[in-house]
Amino acid sequence: MVDTSHIKTFVVIGAGTMGREIAQVALMSNKFDKIILNDVNENVLNTAISYIVKGLEKIESKGKLGQDLTTDLLMKKLITSKNLIMSVKEADFIVEAIPEVMKLKQELFKELGEYAPEHAILATNTSTMSISDIAEASNRPEKVIGMHFFTPIPLLRLIELIKGEKTSQEAFDIGVAIGQKLPALKGKRYIAKIEKESPGFIVNRLTIATSLLFNWILDMAANKGIPYEKIDNDFVSPPELGPFAKWDFLGLDVICDVMNYFVEKISPEFAPGKTLTNLLKEGNLGRKTGKGIYEWVEGKPNIKTNEKAGLFNPEQYYAIQLNEGCRLLDEGIVSGYKVIDDTMLAGMDMPGPFGAGKNIYEKWSGMLEELAETTQINYFKPCEMMKSGAFLKLKK
Repeated sequence: MVDTSHIKTFVVIGAGTMGREIAQVALMSNKFDKIILNDVNENVLNTAISYIVKGLEKIESKGKLGQDLTTDLLMKKLITSKNLIMSVKEADFIVEAIPEVMKLKQELFKELGEYAPEHAILATNTSTMSISDIAEASNRPEKVIGMHFFTPIPLLRLIELIKGEKTSQEAFDIGVAIGQKLPALKGKRYIAKIEKESPGFIVNRLTIATSLLFNWILDMAANKGIPYEKIDNDFVSPPELGPFAKWDFLGLDVICDVMNYFVEKISPEFAPGKTLTNLLKEGNLGRKTGKGIYEWVEGKPNIKTNEKAGLFNPEQYYAIQLNEGCRLLDEGIVSGYKVIDDTMLAGMDMPGPFGAGKNIYEKWSGMLEELAETTQINYFKPCEMMKSGAFLKLKK
């Protein structure tokens, strides 16, 4: 068992949606002497403090904060700062949660390499990007890990823990141990240990593959005047958030950054469509700006109808994920499909594609051939491992 008793100061860089929730669960753990939340923007820090207090009070009111713990007691451990050097000078464990732009991350990790203590673990919360490329900028890549959380972080159980090419086993093991200390209201933390890099790791590799479909649908709906909520309702039942509402929730700028990274690393077919690009140009980024694909009121999308478009089969969604899961197996990112299904359940609160797909992969392969023809997106075509059913031999 790795020793983490020296991890007393937990630092989060970036106080946006992800950063403030990471700081919140670090507080909820009551395992650290200090949690330092750093951001260059004073307003963002103030908003984060209010968000964390509100979140903790809600959990406390339900009696789920922990024995003898109160919001006031935990908030005494939180320090906010705009000064990066002061924030990290005594850090033991640092989590970066800034925008998904490689250049920004590399610039930050260069500074962390210069100013953080030598023993500090440097974790990036990147959702898709190369840990190795980020780590090289720090000049101490052996201390750098990927630590990808899933929002709402206080609720969902999953953390993807990723090794870069030069990550030491000690740094990786410390990351796993710290992740396990961070509470989740849905149950025990599930740490998906990923020892080989891949764009998007597991969850985002599968979900971003489906973004190809939603990107195409979004432009098609805009062209034909189909209300977006009707298409969301094809996939979920309100008030559950459909795929477009989830994009808004996460931030359309984040979605586009990730899609552009996949353009570079996987296929140019991942390029954001006309509708997404226009929303970004207008500054309509979703929930955080009050408007995106939907208008947002009091933190919820303004869904005006429960009607369905009746145009799309949710099975397409799972067929795309099965195909991408088979690609992960083929690339040796994971050794068996059970890991993929368990990770999807813990991170997305929905079943992975292999449970159903192992019985109907032939049907789904045909469905994807048709989808590729309809959309003219070649990436939808089923890979050989899916078409042949070879994945059935790779359960564990």
